Amino acid sequence: MKALFSVLSFWFLHVFPILSLLIPVTQNAEAETHVEKQWQGDGTTLSLEEIIIGRCYNYIRVVNPNVGEKNCSQIWEAFRDAFIFKDPCKVLPKDYEPFIRLTVHDVPLNKSLFWENSQLLVGRYADNTKRMMPLDGTLMGWLAQGLAWCGHPGGTGMNYKSCPTTDECEHNPVESFWRIASEAYAKLAAGVIHVMLNGSVSDGAYPVNGRNDCNDIWLRFLDAFLGKDPCDVPVRDYDQLFSTVQQTIPCNKV
Repeated sequence: MKALFSVLSFWFLHVFPILSLLIPVTQNAEAETHVEKQWQGDGTTLSLEEIIIGRCYNYIRVVNPNVGEKNCSQIWEAFRDAFIFKDPCKVLPKDYEPFIRLTVHDVPLNKSLFWENSQLLVGRYADNTKRMMPLDGTLMGWLAQGLAWCGHPGGTGMNYKSCPTTDECEHNPVESFWRIASEAYAKLAAGVIHVMLNGSVSDGAYPVNGRNDCNDIWLRFLDAFLGKDPCDVPVRDYDQLFSTVQQTIPCNKV
């Protein structure tokens, strides 16, 4: 009995006090690992699943039944799986490839419309795909237009408080989505291609440092070369244009 009493006394006097100090430290460390980073952008839109599935059925039943049957639940799952539980700064365009494959459909001949800084006017002019079909008039663009979303490593896998902007990290879920969607849409364009720009904005219709790579350099390029045989253009014209833009000259001029 004396031996047992000695062991218990040792535990109560020496071991338990140490454990009581370690437990709060461990709890604090776990709490710190789950602190959510506050981003500058809006958090994931509430009821995101219901919104996207609802938009999907509205599009294939009312807006554009010509696209045929689409599995809206499968489309939502492909969209969700591209970013859920992921670091919101490590979502790449290729992560949305399954979603693009499920939603892609033909764009009617001569109805492609590209735009910059004129979204509201484009929406009114396109008239729900009756007159034109811009990117947000296709199923893939229709589903995501105006929404916000990003993942979170814990909880539900989504961050409803805040999401990163492109200024904070380039490979955020929304930026990566619109990149691959824009690329897919451009590949579908056929016939007469329409472009709508806003010449009233202060920084010009073609922002140099924005997402649009089309700027005054390329406008001069089009003005100088469009409709000409590139091998008939003087070398000095190429030198002037390509001194600031890396491009392959389409013939042996140098």
